[in-house]
Amino acid sequence: MSMPVTLSTANKRGHIMRPSSQAAYRGFTLVEIMIVVVIIGLLATMAIPAFQRVTSASQDKAVLNNARQLSAAADQYFMESGVSTVTLSDLVGPTSYIKALNTIASEVYPSYYTQARTITVTGVAGTRTITYSN
Repeated sequence: MSMPVTLSTANKRGHIMRPSSQAAYRGFTLVEIMIVVVIIGLLATMAIPAFQRVTSASQDKAVLNNARQLSAAADQYFMESGVSTVTLSDLVGPTSYIKALNTIASEVYPSYYTQARTITVTGVAGTRTITYSN
């Protein structure tokens, strides 16, 4: 039966022998774990602002597209009915020009649309205002 080799055991030439089993290599040191946590933190601090910019830009584009659709629907309503002002409820509905108006970032659309006026959508994500002009 052979004796397990430890770090303090020297071979015949005076060199320290390494353990032959994998038991000594099972875990990570605290320093290694801390380095990994710091690297993940640095990556997160770089990625989160970029993600927020992309999110807000996509919200703005979706809200602008909704305003564009409302403007087109209002123009069509003006041409068909001959009036210069229309309410949001006349434009949006199951039998109206726009079937459904989905809000993207809790924005508020105007209640009335007047011919040749800009559309201002307020409260986009609680802070931004978007204006669409024909």
